[in-house]
Amino acid sequence: QVQLVESGGGLVQPGGSLRLSCQFSGSIFSIYTMGWYRQAPGKQRELVAGITSGGTTNYTDSVKGRFTIDRDNARNTVYLQMNSLKPEDSAVYYCNAQYEVVLSLRYWGQGTQVTVSS
Repeated sequence: QVQLVESGGGLVQPGGSLRLSCQFSGSIFSIYTMGWYRQAPGKQRELVAGITSGGTTNYTDSVKGRFTIDRDNARNTVYLQMNSLKPEDSAVYYCNAQYEVVLSLRYWGQGTQVTVSS
């Protein structure tokens, strides 16, 4: 069974940076598309960034140029580097793993809170 454990969230001032990590276990990491989603209070969960097994990335428009997703297949870990953080980036951030052979098979982490506030 795939397990995802996020870390790296916290409180940061506007303009600051955070790096989220997601440790993957229980299957073959390299055949999963990995993604970071976020959910703010009263809002729907949205895709922030994704990276395929081949390294192709995509970002929601509001984070382009500020956030970077990457993966380390040797460490079974995906990262989200978040720079120039804004209060509207505050949310619970969730790691997601999607099996590229059976796209309906997805797994979620427990989430990590990111709060951007002065």
